[in-house]
Amino acid sequence: MRYYARKLGFYLVALWAALTLNFFIPRMMPGNPVDALLGKLQQRGGQVGPEVRESYEVLLGGNSGEPLWNQYFSYLGNLARGELGIATSAFPAQVTDVIGQSLLWTIGLVGIATLLSFVLGVVLGTVVGWKRGSRLDSLVPATTVLSAVPYFWLALIFVLIFATNLGWFPRHHGYDVALSTGWNFEFISSVIEHGTLPALTIVVSSIGGWLLGMRNMMVSTISEDYILTAQAKGLRNSRIMTRYAARNAVLPSVAGFAISLGFVVSGSIITEQVFSYPGIGSQLLQAVQNSDYALMQGIFLVITVAVLAANLVVDLLYGVIDPRTRVEN
Repeated sequence: MRYYARKLGFYLVALWAALTLNFFIPRMMPGNPVDALLGKLQQRGGQVGPEVRESYEVLLGGNSGEPLWNQYFSYLGNLARGELGIATSAFPAQVTDVIGQSLLWTIGLVGIATLLSFVLGVVLGTVVGWKRGSRLDSLVPATTVLSAVPYFWLALIFVLIFATNLGWFPRHHGYDVALSTGWNFEFISSVIEHGTLPALTIVVSSIGGWLLGMRNMMVSTISEDYILTAQAKGLRNSRIMTRYAARNAVLPSVAGFAISLGFVVSGSIITEQVFSYPGIGSQLLQAVQNSDYALMQGIFLVITVAVLAANLVVDLLYGVIDPRTRVEN
């Protein structure tokens, strides 16, 4: 129990540190981001009153006469209420609404693709490492070459072959824009059809890393004495491979997966740009191009929380998978 309490305490402190940095960084920027933001808001037809300026000064800093500590606690209060301001790049939408609409698309596409590439890479790496020296070893250079290809180049090749020449998949967008959105079979089928090619691109480009890492750990693990002991006791090879070798060899991959899972929220900007996918990566790029500080700050905050949450979950699971991590000293 002390192990889990210590982990929870550590991540709460890390979350507080991330929120504090998110408060101070805009205030360290040259110039006054509030004036720039309100200028863009006026250009888009927004009404800039004293209350609007005050809310943005709380979020981003500026020439507010309030003490910094008062601004800091007001900022934490706004975060607790989910108030992140107005996205000027999508005026008059709230930042929380813009992020909420884009987040589901990114999690659906990048999250599932990352999970698939991890599972496939670990399973293939287990088998290839267990049967090292066989023909299966040829999978390692083949997948490594695909991982080394620049990502945007691989995505463009897939679009050319599977979308333009063969016509198997649509080239752009997350769904058929002629359909009305909703939880119906026609719309869900369109989402799956449009998301297959971007997901395939992510899986193909990332599976090589998981496979290579797991294969090397398996080769190292099966040379351990306890594997030799299990073989000498006459246990089945399938049981030794899965229960003894793979269980220990997968631990570094699980730690790497935690980091990858956290960054899923940041989306894959290149993927979403090549396929015109309506995810959070596209929103982040749009926010940077329009100097939308409120939206950028909101997206960075969501990414930070997602990375911490993913690492916390895997840290807790790590203690279940490997009991040695719960032992003190």
